[in-house]
Amino acid sequence: MMKNKLVFKPTKKFQFKFKLNLKSLLIWGVVVLIIASFFVSFRGESVTNEEIPLSQVINDIKQGKIKEVEVVDNQLNLTYEEEKIMTSRKEPGISLTEILQQEGIEPEKVEIKIKDTSLSKAWVEILATLLPLGLMVVFFFFIFRQARGAQDSIFSFGRSRAKLFAKGRQTFTFNDVAGVEEAKSELEEVVDFLKHPGKYRRLGARTPKGVLLIGPSGTGKTLLAKAVAGEVGVPFFSMAGSEFMEMLVGVGASRVRDLFENAKKAAPAIIFIDEIDAIGRQRGMGIAGGGHDEREQTLNQILVEMDGFTPNDNVLVLAATNRGDLLDPALLRPGRFDRRVTLDMPDIEDREAIIKIHARGKPFVKGIFWKRVAKRTVGFSGADIENMLNEAAILVARQNKKAISMDEIEEAATKVKLGPEKKRLQSDEERKMTAYHEAGHAIVTHMLTHMDPVHRVSIVSRGIALGFTLIPPQKDRYNETRSHLLETVASLLGGRAAEEMIFNEFTAGAASDIDKATRIARSMVIDFGMSKLGPIFLGPQVETTEYGHSWVQPSELSPQMKAKVDQEIKRIIDEGYKKALEIIKKNRKKLDLIAKKLLEQETIDEEEFEKLIGKKK
Repeated sequence: MMKNKLVFKPTKKFQFKFKLNLKSLLIWGVVVLIIASFFVSFRGESVTNEEIPLSQVINDIKQGKIKEVEVVDNQLNLTYEEEKIMTSRKEPGISLTEILQQEGIEPEKVEIKIKDTSLSKAWVEILATLLPLGLMVVFFFFIFRQARGAQDSIFSFGRSRAKLFAKGRQTFTFNDVAGVEEAKSELEEVVDFLKHPGKYRRLGARTPKGVLLIGPSGTGKTLLAKAVAGEVGVPFFSMAGSEFMEMLVGVGASRVRDLFENAKKAAPAIIFIDEIDAIGRQRGMGIAGGGHDEREQTLNQILVEMDGFTPNDNVLVLAATNRGDLLDPALLRPGRFDRRVTLDMPDIEDREAIIKIHARGKPFVKGIFWKRVAKRTVGFSGADIENMLNEAAILVARQNKKAISMDEIEEAATKVKLGPEKKRLQSDEERKMTAYHEAGHAIVTHMLTHMDPVHRVSIVSRGIALGFTLIPPQKDRYNETRSHLLETVASLLGGRAAEEMIFNEFTAGAASDIDKATRIARSMVIDFGMSKLGPIFLGPQVETTEYGHSWVQPSELSPQMKAKVDQEIKRIIDEGYKKALEIIKKNRKKLDLIAKKLLEQETIDEEEFEKLIGKKK
């Protein structure tokens, strides 16, 4: 019968790669020296045993009590018959044999072992000499290295810190970007400029000097820049606006020069400056001196490099900011940033495309209607949608499910906008007041003509709110009407009206609602001209000079006009509150029904809400 042979095949776990360099050798050398010093120190310290005089040692040898004597220099380690170990000391220069002979004892009576420590002493002396020297050498090596590094960093202050993305290094392309089709078409055209310059030069066209991406946070500005880096076949230099700034004046301008010099050497090339408002703000608007001069010098250098005396035809500057109103006019003129691409919040079609992009690689149950998800996410940016689907996937994993359903998407969307659920210990009275407050919002909103349907009502605490009523728009809204704003004020005050109607009491939970309603009323009077005062702008005005410098001029209203403004704001609020009270009184039974249901199950969705009180007219 043959025996199976055990064959050991080394896997990757057993394969070690050992790389030697000067730094690692020095570090290991220091470690070895430290360990050796500890070893020597511990070696030199013997175990402390009881010490007896030499006379007693001689008597014990005569009596045959001692079995073995170990001589270590002048120290005697004594092993007795009962395995007891004692120590003693003799005079230097005299051997133990001579001492025993002088006392009339034959040396053969006891076993004597002489331990030679001359070699170990030599090593101890060598280590004692070399260890401090070695440590001093290593210490000064690192000191000089740090000094050299500091010197190099001083000379490298003016060097660009841009990250170079060569062709093939980025796998992110325009196919991975959705919801910004106009911006994509603009950038695709720019990429084609750089890939096929001859096609445009034959017609006398020049490559745009710069493209500025402007839009709110999360709309895909940096994402588009990554797609350009993946699409274009030329070097792509990426740098943040804040990376130009340093404590030393002139460093930012030097870095700009170095960045453009490297880009010109690699031309045709693209330079991407993220958050350009860090260095591109209007000049002359701050206090002179210090970092302000540094920022202005950096901006001046960028202006010169983009459209200065030296021709710069083959380097495109791509920049992104969410504060386009703060940029210097000289930076925005044609010849520098020839194209300004504005990215807005995605509409329903854009959101559906973004959802499909971020849904890749995630398992979903069958039957999810992406159009419905797009309608649910009105007001979401692309970053919000990505975060929503990621939170949904995390929720499914936490629940040990295999696929994402609409329930997880709904919970994730609520979490992104309002925060996670919080379990607060509330009394029954507080829960009841919260339920009627949220039911008041829902009933008033449902009965108003110009308001969107109620999507969800809940008394589950999220963030700082004890409950919430979700009323997402059914469609994207790009303009506001007076009727919708007035009904929004009434809807916001529906919770306070329900509190007064049911409990004859007010709570602090309506503070946020009152704040929002007052802001809307103030904007209607001061900004929109939607009051009895007529179409008059009563707010502060922005004055701009021919050089592009702007400042805010406060509104110069007479005390009588200010009183009228306050009266109009109060009138709008009072009418909205009166309307909310009337709706609550007419629909008292429906209010009680919704509040009771909230106390039972805490959350009511749109379908169940309409089953309880009917379809919205």
